[in-house]
Amino acid sequence: MNNQRLILLLVFFFSIMMLWDAWLRQGQPAQPATAAQQEGAVQTQAGGASSAAVPSAPTFAAAPGAVPATGEPAAAPGAVVKVKTDLVVAEISAQGGDLVRLELLHHHATENKKENFILFDTAHFYSAQSGLIGVGLPNHKSVWRLPAESLALKEGENEVRVALEAPIEGGGKVVKTYVFKRGSYLVDVEHALVGVAPPAGASAYFQLTRDDKSPAGANAMMMTFTGAAIYTDQEKFKKVDFTDFGGKNKHPTQSDNGWVALVEHYFFSAWLPAAGEREFFTRQLGGELFAAGVVVPLAGEKLSVPLYAGPQEQDKLDQIAPGLSLVVDYGWLTMIAAPLFWVLAWLYKFVGNWGWAIILLTMLIKVVFFPLSAASYKSMAKMRVLTPKLTKLKEAYGDDKARMNQEMMELYKKEKVNPLGGCLPILVQIPVFIALYWVLLGTVEMRGAPWLGWITDLTAKDPFYILPILMGATMFIQTKLNPTPPDPIQAKIMLWMPIVFTGMFLFFPSGLVLYWVVNNTLSIAQQWQVNRMIESAGLKSH
Repeated sequence: MNNQRLILLLVFFFSIMMLWDAWLRQGQPAQPATAAQQEGAVQTQAGGASSAAVPSAPTFAAAPGAVPATGEPAAAPGAVVKVKTDLVVAEISAQGGDLVRLELLHHHATENKKENFILFDTAHFYSAQSGLIGVGLPNHKSVWRLPAESLALKEGENEVRVALEAPIEGGGKVVKTYVFKRGSYLVDVEHALVGVAPPAGASAYFQLTRDDKSPAGANAMMMTFTGAAIYTDQEKFKKVDFTDFGGKNKHPTQSDNGWVALVEHYFFSAWLPAAGEREFFTRQLGGELFAAGVVVPLAGEKLSVPLYAGPQEQDKLDQIAPGLSLVVDYGWLTMIAAPLFWVLAWLYKFVGNWGWAIILLTMLIKVVFFPLSAASYKSMAKMRVLTPKLTKLKEAYGDDKARMNQEMMELYKKEKVNPLGGCLPILVQIPVFIALYWVLLGTVEMRGAPWLGWITDLTAKDPFYILPILMGATMFIQTKLNPTPPDPIQAKIMLWMPIVFTGMFLFFPSGLVLYWVVNNTLSIAQQWQVNRMIESAGLKSH
């Protein structure tokens, strides 16, 4: 019995340590940029964020005339053109022709649900930048001419095109066109040379620039990854922390396929070049800014690269690009978490409410693990019956630990009881529980989804703490149904665990707490029934 409780306690405290360590790592400030890293980073006036340096020429192409990564100040932020579609409101700046603001109309802000979520912004700096590398070619430090007025996707139209122009030294011009599409978070970004052929070795770059601040709503109880991700068919999905930007061997650099993204909780942006040669890069810039991007050769007079900027909608991402659904990060438990989400999404289609879908999923998991749970509860029920005898052994041989352990093993053998029988089945289920935690934590489809009554957002904490209190109460009842540890100190620790867990769950997403409440309730019913059967029928008959 002591071994059983010891293992459970170790699992509990190990989980707490991992959570604390993750919180510390999340809260660490970014390492100061070196002089070389700061070169090319520029600060805008009026307190604005800085722009990234122009990427150097790629190694797969000789570009002797590439624009150098200088530290010269960029022009003050100029005019912007506003673009509205059925899904987003975007702002494109004349300075660099960058996409500097993106408001998602179908997703509410994290802290103020009456406002829309803003993915790209100049205050919490996050933008999509692009340009050309070659003699006299414009880049994201150039000033582009904007359309005369704001544009909107009109009724009956499927796309709206926003064309910007910048001159080429020596003649000709570049037209950068953003193509926004109805019902899609994909934006095609085209660069077309007009009146001139592309210089030898010219390239185009597409980068995402962001500060290292955590998204709104992040806390120690809901740890999610914020940083870059690079995917290739050869090396698959690679995450890059901001502290590793610019480091060697942290991610693929050259490939003929793949994409680059910046990922945060629920949302992400990604450049998705078509098949062909490309070079990936990450850079740490001055002013706590970081850039991740891709450089591709400019083989003809026109080049188009799609930009995705929006929610992590899992059922749509792999249709956009291979491996794109991996931005929904389940870590090493992806093989378990992905099927769990599929089942959860299927249940949602059936019942039309994510809260009830969670309850049904909990019941299904209980059914799947019923044989293991039954064996666990049966073992604990037998140990409960043996508790008085174990207490007498402790009283009789308390001063002789070796003799006491020997007598306890003899008692277990005589009564055909495995002291670890109640623990090992629980340990087997732990990966499933952790995987479900990540599913409920990372499902943007559940963001802002109500259950009933006071639960208006299953991804936010319970505003009245009713579910966490119910979870603590059910956990306390479970403790009472389990056999009491012979060690008084251990018994007190077990009584404190419901209080500790209740404190933790006060800040957990209400959807996750709902799962635990339902799971505990079903466990109580199953444990009570097994206890009643064992105690009424007698130990040896089982």
